[in-house]
Amino acid sequence: MNELVDQLDINQYLPTALDWATNILLALVILIIGIWVAGKVYQSIAHISTKHEQLDDTLFRFFGSVARYTILAFVGIAVLNRFGVQTASIIALLGAAGLAVGLALQGTLSNLAAGVMLLIFRPYKVGDFIDAAGKFGKVTEVDMFTTILQTFDNQQIIIPNSQIWGQQIINHSHHAIRGVDMRFGVAYSESIDEARKVIDSVLANHPHVLKDPAPFVEVETLNNSSVDFLVRPFCEGEHYFSVLYSVPEQIKKALDEAGIEIPFPHRKVILVNEKD
Repeated sequence: MNELVDQLDINQYLPTALDWATNILLALVILIIGIWVAGKVYQSIAHISTKHEQLDDTLFRFFGSVARYTILAFVGIAVLNRFGVQTASIIALLGAAGLAVGLALQGTLSNLAAGVMLLIFRPYKVGDFIDAAGKFGKVTEVDMFTTILQTFDNQQIIIPNSQIWGQQIINHSHHAIRGVDMRFGVAYSESIDEARKVIDSVLANHPHVLKDPAPFVEVETLNNSSVDFLVRPFCEGEHYFSVLYSVPEQIKKALDEAGIEIPFPHRKVILVNEKD
């Protein structure tokens, strides 16, 4: 009699046990395949930038991570479905939680969106000198949320990407050759041709000033007390600041040696002696 009862108990629970075993096996298969697919998708997207040098690897690693976690999320839902869990409520809960988190992290998400745009359009790259968000420096790092600059006095400036995107960005390193604008004034009594010869001579002897394109030296303005020259030598981008800060001193010394006056503001005072 006891053996018959045991046999009935086994027959009663066997289908349930087989169902659970089948579900566990299928869940494991789904999980393993899903993790494998997610890893392959991540690698495929992340390695796109290695085939195209103009693409930023940070951006594609981010896209790869988004794709991987999206796939894993669907894998998790599929696994839960195998055990009869109602995932509709879980999805609704996650959606509400995502909305709440999105509202709480508006600033962070705006930085993320700006970072994606900067990495797609690449108005600058690591190593460039830029003016952005009222700051000037060398770009040392660009990630999804911030851009890091290094200033000439060796300070580190971390700028949120949302403050850069949508504003004016000046990339001083975009072109290999740059013009360096500077202005010099000479007195009206001096010869314009002689002053131009002196300036041309200084530029011709400067080691970083290019011969082609030729420097631009012309009268720009007839000021109140001076004739002002616009001087624009051209140089390699890496020598921009060397030219900018060395040429004015050299031109000043050369004009002094040539006896050409550089005017400066004068104030004339007239004293009137009134007699009673």
